[in-house]
Amino acid sequence: MHEKIFIVGFMASGKTTYGRQLAEEKGYSFYDTDELIEEKIGMSVTEFFAQWGEKYFRRMERDVLYGLLSRQESFVCATGGGSVCQPDIMDWLNRAGDTVWLDTPWEVIQERLTGDTTRPLATSMSDEELKTLYDLRCGYYGKAGRKKVMR
Repeated sequence: MHEKIFIVGFMASGKTTYGRQLAEEKGYSFYDTDELIEEKIGMSVTEFFAQWGEKYFRRMERDVLYGLLSRQESFVCATGGGSVCQPDIMDWLNRAGDTVWLDTPWEVIQERLTGDTTRPLATSMSDEELKTLYDLRCGYYGKAGRKKVMR
């Protein structure tokens, strides 16, 4: 049986960094849904958001995650911050493997996002709007099988 581990959490929570480390420790492949989407479309997520918008991006994200579920290998996947807020996605991931929520405090996220121009939602929303989004998404992340508190 091939083990699949999905890392979920808010933007800048450390999903890619932690996911790469975990994959290396276990000797598994590593995937980042944003990187897979960028390879597929030939542009950055920021450019894609500007040109096509969030709704179409979420469809791409859904397709990429669905494609990963059929892989016959052990891997760790860093998911997009909003991917598990789509209908059925967290259920899919929980059934397919182990989901780990990187629960990073808002203050740490806020500090990491300061000056970051690579995250479309962070550059288009106020701190108050981002905090509201963070609070909303934590309800979805809480459905993950495991929780790891990050700093």
